[in-house]
Amino acid sequence: MADRAIGIPIVKEGVPFIAALGGTTAVAFALSWTIPAVFFGAATLFTGWFFRNPRRESPCDKGAVVAPGDGKIIAIEEDYEPRFLKAQATRISIFLNIFDVHVNRIPCDGTVVDILYQPGRFVAANRPAATLSNEQNALMIRAANGAQVLCVQVAGLIARRIVCWVSAGEKVVCGERFGLIRFGSRVDLFLPKGSSLRVGVGDRVRGGKDLLALLPIGEASCAERS
Repeated sequence: MADRAIGIPIVKEGVPFIAALGGTTAVAFALSWTIPAVFFGAATLFTGWFFRNPRRESPCDKGAVVAPGDGKIIAIEEDYEPRFLKAQATRISIFLNIFDVHVNRIPCDGTVVDILYQPGRFVAANRPAATLSNEQNALMIRAANGAQVLCVQVAGLIARRIVCWVSAGEKVVCGERFGLIRFGSRVDLFLPKGSSLRVGVGDRVRGGKDLLALLPIGEASCAERS
């Protein structure tokens, strides 16, 4: 898979928002509407910052699983995943607030076996009900060592748009960008039982950079990260 967002400081999905707000700011300044100009100028700067796309370097540990998104770990639980894995797994939930980077990253080396979209509600993403009821997009990844890893983008109360740049059948590398969720959201990661966790509830993590766990069997390859 080609990393579709390499070298781009702001993801292209944010450009229409930035252009619209920037244009409104320019018109307000031209008409000497000071207060609206300052407001829309600040909104333009915030939107540009929200859609930022930082470069990250992923760890090369054997069997590494990295955070698929920036944010706070709000839950680590042993769950039966009934929709996609249909098996017991360890779920790590990461909540992304509006101030976090919203570009999502591939958690481990492997192949995207399937992508499954589920329409749904827009419950606040930090609530347990969001796990099953919210709109979401799931990537089923067969890791380089054969383990099944499920990465789920979950829309939230404000987030109303999930973007995914990969397709089923693509080979992926740990830390590569694969999509984003606009304006506050959550990412759930389901790992096979026996995975060795390296984080706890309440920890803040950076997508594509911070190690969440080591897979229980085999070795993951260490490709060049970006």
